[in-house]
Amino acid sequence: MNELPLIQTADLKQHFPLHKGLFGGQGPVIRAVDGVSIDIPRRSVLGLVGESGSGKSTLGRAIMGLSRPTAGTMTFDGIDMARASSSELKSLRRRMQMVFQDPFSSLNPRMSIAETLSVPLRFHNPGLSRSRRKDRAAEMLERVGLPGQYISRFPHEFSGGQRQRIGIARALIVQPDFIMADEVVSALDVSVQAQVLNLFGRLQRDLELTMLFITHDLAVVGHISDFVAVMYLGRVVEFASTRELFSNPRHPYTEALLSAAPSPKSANRRKRIVLKGDIPSPLNPPSGCQFRTRCPYAVEDCSHEVPKLRELSPEHKAACIRDDLSLAPATQQ
Repeated sequence: MNELPLIQTADLKQHFPLHKGLFGGQGPVIRAVDGVSIDIPRRSVLGLVGESGSGKSTLGRAIMGLSRPTAGTMTFDGIDMARASSSELKSLRRRMQMVFQDPFSSLNPRMSIAETLSVPLRFHNPGLSRSRRKDRAAEMLERVGLPGQYISRFPHEFSGGQRQRIGIARALIVQPDFIMADEVVSALDVSVQAQVLNLFGRLQRDLELTMLFITHDLAVVGHISDFVAVMYLGRVVEFASTRELFSNPRHPYTEALLSAAPSPKSANRRKRIVLKGDIPSPLNPPSGCQFRTRCPYAVEDCSHEVPKLRELSPEHKAACIRDDLSLAPATQQ
């Protein structure tokens, strides 16, 4: 019997009206997320990738229940977030945690690490004594690779990579089932990025976590994710297992992103595909396929038909009408 995915979205939309029209009618609307249906299987990592402005972070916030979706549903462990009771939401908040992009601004500079890690425990485990909370904080620091005695220090006494480890410890201290990590390594040095990614991978396996890993870097996605969803202008244009996506991309946008991913072997370097212009405005997206204005393979029909995310093979979906294309994989042999 197949397990129900921990996270399921169905035609999820997040629109932001700017203002009313001249006579009080509907004004312009930013379609930040425009009909996303994805599943995140239990104990797996979904990498969500795309350029800035593609709607990745907005989708992540909607999945976390930080904003009420305009339309569609988001269910966590079979519970519809929009219809959950207050007690259900409180329980879900413990099971769903976030790690933020900027490890410094996400920590209160006036609070010691012990205080920072105790806040979620006070809220979700009010029965714990102060000494037990302190012990739990020290244990969690050691789990993320920092000495337990560092709990008396303050955020400014740590490097960027160490602060990100503290952010991870804060998310994990309440023993969640799901972690959303939004661009968590983009502000770190390259050498530190690898350490933090390896930490995420180890913790995910040891704690059997389900994760949504949001990034613009496909190299990061390939390192940590089991599945990848490629997002463009509020829509998912391709979804596949990581190995399948890297070896057999089926959407031109994915091919362009893969061409920008660095390869450690010079023999595998391939020609970079440079997309024309910037990502269009979600206020006025192009007709038909939204990627057609930048796509090197666009034809006339692309301007008339909005491609649906179709299943091409088990665990591989793409939203492109050009089934005749033979796209280049991540590396050239």
